[in-house]
Amino acid sequence: MTSGTKAANQPAAKSPVRPARGSATRKPSLRPWTAAEVREAFERFRKANPEPKGELEHLNPYTLLVAVVLSAQATDAGVNKATRALFAVADTPAKMLALGEEKVRDYIKTIGLYRNKARNIIALSEKLLADFNGEVPRSRAGIESLPGAGRKTANVVLNMAFGEHTMAVDTHVFRVSNRTGMAPGRTPLEVELGLERVVPDEFMLHAHHWLILHGRYTCLARSPRCAVCLINDLCRWPEKTI
Repeated sequence: MTSGTKAANQPAAKSPVRPARGSATRKPSLRPWTAAEVREAFERFRKANPEPKGELEHLNPYTLLVAVVLSAQATDAGVNKATRALFAVADTPAKMLALGEEKVRDYIKTIGLYRNKARNIIALSEKLLADFNGEVPRSRAGIESLPGAGRKTANVVLNMAFGEHTMAVDTHVFRVSNRTGMAPGRTPLEVELGLERVVPDEFMLHAHHWLILHGRYTCLARSPRCAVCLINDLCRWPEKTI
């Protein structure tokens, strides 16, 4: 038998089996939290900090709204540094309009995207006077109709100014919810709705503040402080260190 015949009669080499697309990087799903575990987590947060406060400085619902709009892609500390002087001279929509866009820019120029934000502050002040008698509306739709204000802004204002049980999802809440497995989601809205489903109503007034503060000071993005975490025994993160 010639070498050519041997080659023809040999079975073709099998192609390596390849994993399904995305399976090599797909993370294992985390075991869902039980209702008792969620309650236990918030009991601990409440015991450690019974009355958590937002860190954006403000004087009234209007200045809170302005501060939240300014906080997009900026730190609370940076916003506070700029708004202390601004709110001393303009703490109502009418006063802000009297100040004018150029002077508003001067007050907030240390904040990222300050030109667009100054434009939005003037525009939302005009709309508040024209459509809401100069008052911050007490509805999500009303707040979201204002220039520069989205769902997160509405949730923060409704919660902090009017005591509504809303869940504002910022980068800290998003990270904590996904990392711990308490309410995983691919988008802020998915996380928001997930938290609303699992967090007992008695904790909802302060829930987003507890989660923000936990993410800001304990469950850090790069080097989470698992050793001092109040909920490290409940957390589902496979890389936690305790």
